Amino acid sequence: MSLDLESLKVQGVKINYFFICKRKLWLFDKGITMEQNNDRVLAGKLIHEDSYSRATNKEVLVDNLLQLDIIDGEYVREVKISSRMQKADQMQLYYYLYYLKKMGIEKKGKLNYVKERRQEELLLTEDKENEVESVLLDIKSLTEEEKPPKVTKLSYCSKCAYYEFCFSQEEE
Repeated sequence: MSLDLESLKVQGVKINYFFICKRKLWLFDKGITMEQNNDRVLAGKLIHEDSYSRATNKEVLVDNLLQLDIIDGEYVREVKISSRMQKADQMQLYYYLYYLKKMGIEKKGKLNYVKERRQEELLLTEDKENEVESVLLDIKSLTEEEKPPKVTKLSYCSKCAYYEFCFSQEEE
């Protein structure tokens, strides 16, 4: 499948949210952001800033859209605290690799899990490119909906920055 990336490109965080919570993705897309006041998000930012302090190409902005954590030679590195949301993390990095490839830049990926002190290498295959394209189409469809997806209670909802927003009407 080959599609017009220009009409479908999104921030990497939207790819991540697509796999974590479609409602969170829809709300974020509409400008409803809760992260700025969330302690877990702030702690993550601090860990992110303190990690890999010797890396020279940190926080690389591509097309005023993608925020690449680190470019290190042949690798794009994405720094995450833990691997709890591994599929979301992987797909975000595959999207970065896909996007760069469309720009004529071939890179490999590495997920760096800081708390676990481990890395995972990712290579962009044709299957992963097709998966990224499918996700981009699904995100476009989802964000064009008039209403957000219904609340679905997941095991990690209580730690989410959007928790109170989603569950404020719920009776105990």
